[in-house]
Amino acid sequence: MAGENLIPRNMITGLLLAGGAGRRVGYRDKGTLPWQGEPLAAHSFARMAPQVGKVMISCNRNRGFYLRFGCELIADLREDYQGPLAGLEAAAVHCNTDYLLLAPCDTPRLPENLGQRLAAALADTPSANISYARAAGRDHFLCALLRQHCLHSLGPFLDNGGRAVRHWFAEQCAIAVDFPDEDNAFLNINSEASP
Repeated sequence: MAGENLIPRNMITGLLLAGGAGRRVGYRDKGTLPWQGEPLAAHSFARMAPQVGKVMISCNRNRGFYLRFGCELIADLREDYQGPLAGLEAAAVHCNTDYLLLAPCDTPRLPENLGQRLAAALADTPSANISYARAAGRDHFLCALLRQHCLHSLGPFLDNGGRAVRHWFAEQCAIAVDFPDEDNAFLNINSEASP
């Protein structure tokens, strides 16, 4: 693929989103839920860490649990669980690399080459600030690679009432990257009984 391995790991910061309210799992912290013998966040962290220079975790509770991963923990600047963009906004000031790789804590099967496949798409489309995964006809906006400079527009977007990730992405000329061989890689685990 054109652009493969264009971005060294140390130029990418990872952000694992674990700061949600957990509405679909009885308001529990999804990152702490067990799946195949380990907490969900442990699976996602293990997939993300080799792809980036460092990982940050967006978490708004259970900081003691997340300390086990030995990385920087970021809490939202806004109150009342205002969504993943609020977590991204809080992390923006801590990202000192050119790129940020984003993933939720409840996707334990992330592709091991997610970052580089998304990076190849950005290299091929210089006008785009964000590339995100698409698999089996579904967009996975929270599995994305972002150019660091575009994060500065998050504050005004949120201040004006914006919350939808797809709407902010549209303002950033985001592009979808097909993962046709990864149908189950982006499966969200929303209960302890999920596969």
